[in-house]
Amino acid sequence: MPTAVLIDGGYFIKRFRRIEPHNAYNAQRAAEVAHRWAIAHLKHASGEQRDLYRIFFYDCPPLCKRMHNPISGLCIDYSRSDEALFRSSLHEALKQKRKVALRLGHLTDFSSWTTGSRTFDDLLKGKRTFGDLQADELQPDVRQKGVDMRIGIDISSLALKRQVRQIILMAGDADFVPAAKLARREGVDFVLDPMWSSIPKGLMEHIDGVRSTCPRPVQQQQRAHRGQLPGAIPGTARVT
Repeated sequence: MPTAVLIDGGYFIKRFRRIEPHNAYNAQRAAEVAHRWAIAHLKHASGEQRDLYRIFFYDCPPLCKRMHNPISGLCIDYSRSDEALFRSSLHEALKQKRKVALRLGHLTDFSSWTTGSRTFDDLLKGKRTFGDLQADELQPDVRQKGVDMRIGIDISSLALKRQVRQIILMAGDADFVPAAKLARREGVDFVLDPMWSSIPKGLMEHIDGVRSTCPRPVQQQQRAHRGQLPGAIPGTARVT
């Protein structure tokens, strides 16, 4: 059974940092485990070993602009930021991995400024005013373009050309549902790997199974042990 593994890079990085917070900016480690957790899907619970078609990793180049903070007025070179250096190194490391295809979208040309959700809620509720904001509470509002489109196109292409019989998608939202439905109609076994994050309850009807091969985040392990996981369906090790 030829299998393709598709990884939403932005989602993967968020979950990787929850699982291994001490390696948050270790690009070599992120590339290593992305490849390892993808390969782990090739071994079925029954012991059957499946063939790897390819691993696809979808992301965008990092923000490399110089931008002036609207509060402090300081010019910040984001090409030297920890995030930019991490993303660039991660992309280069993935290019060296066997059977890995890097698919890059792009960032929006216009970048505004935003703040954290808690700070924004306080502003809306009148607990704080814009005059109270500090320079370090602002960050660029960077938006990715073309990533979801590339995932959808590749799912459709793999299914319609009958290049694979199984697709594993490491992602966490429902944007892929139309492509997943098309793949299933073409006879492709479609499995979601949410990396132990919860998924919407209604999503199960559009996929063939759920399986996470990475370790659980520590806090989630503790909640699961106490039986306090939320009502949404968690990323279990079950697969059909």
